[in-house]
Amino acid sequence: MLKHHNIYSLNKIIKRSSLLLFCSFFLVVSCSNNDEQPDERFLEKELYDASQTRLKNGNFTNAIASLETLERRFPFGRYAEQAQAELIYAYYRNFEFEAARSAAERFINLHPRHPHTGYAYYLRGLAAFTDDSGLFSRYFTSDLSKRDIEPAQQSFEDLGEFVARYPDSPYVPHAKQRMIYLKNILAQHEIYVANFYMERKAYIAAVGRARYVLEHMPNTPQVPEALSILVNAYELLDYQDLREKNLEILKTSYPNFDSDELIGPKRSWVSRLSFGLLGDEEIPPPLNEN
Repeated sequence: MLKHHNIYSLNKIIKRSSLLLFCSFFLVVSCSNNDEQPDERFLEKELYDASQTRLKNGNFTNAIASLETLERRFPFGRYAEQAQAELIYAYYRNFEFEAARSAAERFINLHPRHPHTGYAYYLRGLAAFTDDSGLFSRYFTSDLSKRDIEPAQQSFEDLGEFVARYPDSPYVPHAKQRMIYLKNILAQHEIYVANFYMERKAYIAAVGRARYVLEHMPNTPQVPEALSILVNAYELLDYQDLREKNLEILKTSYPNFDSDELIGPKRSWVSRLSFGLLGDEEIPPPLNEN
């Protein structure tokens, strides 16, 4: 009987010891997990804070590295969506325009109703055509009729979509200014192509380009040039009635216009096209939603 009692006591001790061992193991694992979570949260915030410091200091290359790491390590974290929006801005300011446009498209697709989606539309439009530094040297020292104007057209359309979707956005005034600048570029392209046709005696084609400016870009500085091309083309085509009609419009609406001025070496094409609308230095990063 005593033997059985001792065996029972031993089994009870073993079971209790096993239970204590299990509980101890569970507590160790739990504590380990609890310790790990704050570390992860700390790392996430550390990465985000580093990206903010770098953005503020204009260190966009390293800001991109921080934001990309943050998004990769914590795709569903507290700062994930903010990091995605700020990546668009960082790419743009780092002159990585294709990357900025791709990041904007991705953000729009992933977050169609996010507070930063309008900002993504806005920067997508700006990123489509931004090479202002080399624009005029390229466009005015070579044959514009052979140049691809599609990026400017794409930027104009993208910004138009942004303005239509988000008319109350604080970025709309700058977007509208940029659209004026882009329309001037598009109009100047048409004028250069029209002159290209005039030089090759393709007068009907020149008329078509000039009329396109008058009909679709009536508020651009290129309108008097378009009228001047029509006057010359109609005279060479011996369409005297049309010549006189357009000449009268030119003299009445633009009495100070001088066609000889168009070939003068001192004429400022940059000033006529841009009206000071080239600068992007005031473009801010997206507001911090956290």
